[in-house]
Formats: sequence, C-alpha cells, structure tokens
Amino acid sequence: MNSITSRIAQLPLLNSDNGISLDNIRNAPGSIRGRLANFRSLGDFFDYKRFSKPAGVGEAQSRINFNLGYFSTNYAIIFLLLSIYSLVTNLRLLFLVVFVVLGMTGISYLGGEDLNLGFTRVTSSSLYTYLIVVALILGIFASPLSTLLWLIGASGVCILGHAAFMDKPIESAFAEQV
Repeated sequence: MNSITSRIAQLPLLNSDNGISLDNIRNAPGSIRGRLANFRSLGDFFDYKRFSKPAGVGEAQSRINFNLGYFSTNYAIIFLLLSIYSLVTNLRLLFLVVFVVLGMTGISYLGGEDLNLGFTRVTSSSLYTYLIVVALILGIFASPLSTLLWLIGASGVCILGHAAFMDKPIESAFAEQV
C-alpha cells in the first residue's frame, strides 16, 4: 500500500511543497509527453501467455507492485477512458461539468470587474457564489457520488485485476535473482 501512495504523491501536479502550483500546471504537458514515452505496447499489455492465477496473496501483491509501475501509463489511459465513458453515459454530470467550466471561464473574462447588466451591477465574487449555488443544486440531480464510486470500482477491478493476473516479464525475474 505504501508503494501506491508514494506513486500518487509523485503525480506531476502534486509534487510541489505547496500543493498544486501554476508552474506545475504549465510544465504538465512536458510531463505528459514523458509519461507517454513509458507506454507499453498493446501486445505486451495483452500478452495472454503471461496471464496466470497467482499462487497466493504474496505473489499477487508482488505482481501488483511490479505491474503498477511497469504499466502505469497504460493504467492511466484506462482510467482516463473509463472517466470519459462515465461522463458520456451520465449526461447530467457532463452538462454540469461543462456548465461550471464555461461559467468559470466567463467570470474570469471579466478580469475582476463587475458585470454591468444595465439595470444592476453584479460583482465577480457574487457571480462565483451564484455559480456555486447553481452547481450544487444541479449536482444533486447529476449524481456525481455514484459516478465517482462506479469509476473507483471499475478502475480498481480492471487495473488491479490486470496487475494481479499478469505475470512479470522474464527479464524482471532474472533481475530479482541477481
């Protein structure tokens, strides 16, 4: 479990001392390109000759620890595809995400100035408050919690199932014995 949490802590946007920073977000495309360089081929990822039932919990844990690092890019792509699938199948949640993103973008275009509607002026902070209130009300009907729980479960079954049943490559077996 410690190896999983250490891998999460090494995510490109979260490795700063002060959390998510603007520099980390700017450098993310380069990090993504570097991450995609570690993509394993589909032949290697779906090598059915290496699929076998682990002998015990210890071997399954060893396989999971190895495969989470070895296939990390492939697993990230699986998580991304499952996330896209969950948004496409939950149109209310997709609408909510698009609504919030467009609302935040629209408010940021004001540049801190008040919105003048002719008959009234609305401050940027009031617009953010209204956006949050409307998003929370719409969020009740969009069922984001059930979608998140489905995403966690589906990702866990797919990724941990593959990692547990995929045997290590021959090269790694020789590297461990030396």
